[in-house]
Amino acid sequence: MKYASLGKSGLKVSKLCLGTMNFGVDTDEQESFRIMDAALDAGINFFDTANIYGWGQNAGRTEEIIGKWFAQGGGRREKVVLATKFYGDMSDPLDGPNKDAGLSAYKLRRHLEGSLRRLRTDHIELYQMHHVDRSVSWDELWESFNVALHQGKIGYVGSSNFAGRDLVKAQYEAKAHRMLGLVSEQHKFSLLCRLPELEVLPASEELGIGVIAWSPLDGGLLSGHALNPIAGSKRANNPERVEKHRAQLEAFEGLCKELGESEANVALAWTLTRPAMTAPIIGPRTLDQLQSALRVVDILLEESTLARLDEIFPGPGGSAPNAYAW
Repeated sequence: MKYASLGKSGLKVSKLCLGTMNFGVDTDEQESFRIMDAALDAGINFFDTANIYGWGQNAGRTEEIIGKWFAQGGGRREKVVLATKFYGDMSDPLDGPNKDAGLSAYKLRRHLEGSLRRLRTDHIELYQMHHVDRSVSWDELWESFNVALHQGKIGYVGSSNFAGRDLVKAQYEAKAHRMLGLVSEQHKFSLLCRLPELEVLPASEELGIGVIAWSPLDGGLLSGHALNPIAGSKRANNPERVEKHRAQLEAFEGLCKELGESEANVALAWTLTRPAMTAPIIGPRTLDQLQSALRVVDILLEESTLARLDEIFPGPGGSAPNAYAW
């Protein structure tokens, strides 16, 4: 495994991040345990989850599974750089009028305590805002994060699904509060979703924010199974999307065959060539899927290959601000 600093922090994380969204949903507890054990054995120390995973009335189920895995001991908790998120409705009647999705000092404190309890730990290395909430002031947020930091309940603050302007605002306000600010931004990014190259990636690079790519296979469209679906797959691709991108996917399949690599691994390796990228999130539903992704960090894509990928999956038109201001 290879490692990188998480943004401008001194924290080293694996260049593959284990996503756990399937745990307790498509992946049962025992298979989840096997995946996490195998990830640790392979050197993956960066695990990402969220308090709402499990979804609806089962929100929190994924964190509970991870907490039970930690409770087995053997240094599991100590070896993991743990990241979770808050923002959504946890279906808790005790939240009353504060149950709606959003960010506030109330939700930060209450939902942090809930995650710590489910995860069976006293601290979380990376606590992330799952979405932006522009109705809440940064004075409220940074003061609340500062309390959690001083209590030792969190180590760093991250964001997810923020626009470039939100990242700039967050760092500006953090500096005013004499705080480190955001060290990471988790964002949807893939060969089929390159819009973040216009603003989010350049802003992150300039501000020292490490990018964590979610859905780097675009919901499975880049997995290699879109054109040749696996019978019984629980995540069948939308036929309309497959047809819309068929020519691209066929060209991509041909290129990957020339390279002797799977489509999924090439798509993941490509994300690691982007500026500010710390790690793509891999979300295996099975142990086999995890093991097949491990060689991604050893795949070196030559300039000629990157150029062909640009031809197949054109970017948004350049980097900011030169793409539209010169």
